[in-house]
Amino acid sequence: MPDKIRILMVDDEAKFRETTSKILQKKGFETTMAGTGEEAVEILKKMTQDVVILDIRMPGMDGHQALSLIKEIQPDVRVIMLTGHGDAESAKTALKKGAYDYLNKPCDIDLLASKINDAYKSFKLGGAEREEKKAGDIMIHIEDYTTITPDKTVKEAIEQLMRSFAGLIASDRVMETGHRSILVFDKRGSLAGILSIQDLIAAVRPGYLSAPKPSMADSIQYSPMFWSGLFTSQMLSLKNKKVEDIMSESPPVVDENTNLMELADFMFMNQIRRMAVAREGRVVGVVREQELFFEMANIII
Repeated sequence: MPDKIRILMVDDEAKFRETTSKILQKKGFETTMAGTGEEAVEILKKMTQDVVILDIRMPGMDGHQALSLIKEIQPDVRVIMLTGHGDAESAKTALKKGAYDYLNKPCDIDLLASKINDAYKSFKLGGAEREEKKAGDIMIHIEDYTTITPDKTVKEAIEQLMRSFAGLIASDRVMETGHRSILVFDKRGSLAGILSIQDLIAAVRPGYLSAPKPSMADSIQYSPMFWSGLFTSQMLSLKNKKVEDIMSESPPVVDENTNLMELADFMFMNQIRRMAVAREGRVVGVVREQELFFEMANIII
């Protein structure tokens, strides 16, 4: 894969175009924007692109007309059509005219990114049949995932996680999803554990709730009337604890070349939601159940 896949984003809705472009740039793509089919054609006369994201319904030159001209200018460029409600048949017609794939609006950005990567691989392979992906193809790269060291405080961990949410971009037509856990790496760079929102919920509960069933004399402390303000006090007492005190064990690790059925089977049999992905023994990414879902959607939508 190159450092950046070049994408031309063609859509007459300025907010959708700009929001999607920003999120794709954050994911490492190089994006150019066009507001009309005519503008897209002029850009392609001057600049080579790897993938074109093309809206079907646009004023003036619509997506079908633009597709024909785009394929004349750059016959090998891969075009992904964006469709609105009721445009599925129109999109299927575009496939017969040379489009690579299509996706309905509103679209999830991870699914769009997956289709872009597939389109680029098809372009590089000269149209060869798509190969089924491996764990490394769908993982979130470690540099894009929230990480922390075991000696940091719970307060610092929550601040880290909040920053990952604060950086998200969304609109009514496209959404970027966030992470719900933090990978914990020791000072040697080895994966030491994981801190999830579920771990935080478990840690905030008072210890006596997990103790053996109390005697009648002690049971009064379980009454909801004594719980008022307890969540706040427990959270305040938790904030200075170390991450290592409440984190879970490291998620299982799979090699980046693990096939997706093996990955799905392991996650199902062990009832886990995420796995670390390694290359030559070093953790380089994370695969969550979401990534498997997006690949399911990518295959059948």
